[in-house]
Amino acid sequence: MSTITPHKLGVHKILKHIPLNAIFDAPSKRRLAKAVNIADLRLCAKARAHKMVFDYLDAGADDEISLRRGKDAYSQLEMHYHILSGLKPPIDMRTKIFGCDVKLPFFGCPTAGNRMFHWEGETAAAKAAEHHGSLYGLSSLATTGITEIGQIHKGPKVFQLYVWKDRELVKEVLAKAKEGGFNALALTVDFTWYGNRERDIRNDFSIPPKYSIAQMIEAIRKPAWTYDFLSHEPYTYACINTDVPADSLAAFVNSQIAPEFDWNDAEWLLGEWNGPAAVKGVVRPDDAVRAVKTGFSTMWVSNHGARQLETSPATIDVLPSIREAVGPDVEIIMDGGVQRGTDIAKALALGADSVGVGKPYLYGLAAGGTEGVIKALDILRVELDRAMGLLGVGSVDDLKKRGPGLIKRRASSPRDYPDRYAYERGYGGGII
Repeated sequence: MSTITPHKLGVHKILKHIPLNAIFDAPSKRRLAKAVNIADLRLCAKARAHKMVFDYLDAGADDEISLRRGKDAYSQLEMHYHILSGLKPPIDMRTKIFGCDVKLPFFGCPTAGNRMFHWEGETAAAKAAEHHGSLYGLSSLATTGITEIGQIHKGPKVFQLYVWKDRELVKEVLAKAKEGGFNALALTVDFTWYGNRERDIRNDFSIPPKYSIAQMIEAIRKPAWTYDFLSHEPYTYACINTDVPADSLAAFVNSQIAPEFDWNDAEWLLGEWNGPAAVKGVVRPDDAVRAVKTGFSTMWVSNHGARQLETSPATIDVLPSIREAVGPDVEIIMDGGVQRGTDIAKALALGADSVGVGKPYLYGLAAGGTEGVIKALDILRVELDRAMGLLGVGSVDDLKKRGPGLIKRRASSPRDYPDRYAYERGYGGGII
């Protein structure tokens, strides 16, 4: 017997005509307006979102060692700047990703189930990407459809795909992505098993909530998120099958993920797509070399946001070795641990052609929908502009050419971490 829920009773059809969102969201808007960096946005998201939703976004695997290391690794990289460079603002941040012109060298990574963070979901991220002229990435486990995203974002787009068992499903989804104007494909290869995310287990995470006493008490504490959830349609996997409710995430993933997916399967997939394609989840130079030989045009250096294999390496640490292995002409995207514009500058300097960000824009989404995502990307844009100007490089191309001489590694020390409250702000390490 299925559980009776507010959505099954049609409560959302009534609440959508009662415009209380503005009242419940007023405190969130005030907090968002005061945010000055990504750490602030994280706290804004934490204040607005249901605890199990925030922890799903914020967490890493197991003991979250990789999550902390991924952030801490940037602290060990010093920026040795040039003086009297004769630069005149604005800094030229234009570049190409997947062969397409974009105005920013960073973008929001494709992430699953955005509507659990805010009712606008993926549409908020797409609008923000359109606003900034950046690449947009859509997950195959998105809660917004390909067609709707194509109508919002007219610029370059990448569609992310998992290693599914059902080849007919893969063909169907690829056809939808092509028809929807997606320029490139990203195959996620580090998700052949579901990572052990213990915050989710402790919170009894589910989509939608299980309506336990603990979850209902938390829902009362977070009225803005709760009213969003109760006054809108239930989530579905809009890119795959709108009849499949998003509350069956674990069951769907377990039934469709193919751990046996190998290089031969990847070669078949590339033949079906027949366009620019990235292999997402590379942390080893030898795998990168093989991926190039298999036919991937782009190496996406990633450890899935430190949410899969605990003690996997910080991506910024392995980036230079992968650039050396594939040479100067193979495109490299890197994500992982990025919290500041200086982090983006370091990644571009050490071999990345562009940088993906996940948690930063999702914090913005959870904090305030479209407005929050726009602000997240704008914070990083301003910080990157300042970092490049102070480094003495006037363009992304200049930063990539001169980068190795600008970034030097130092041994870590307690001084890398600003104060004892760094962890509370979401920094993730170095508590004095």
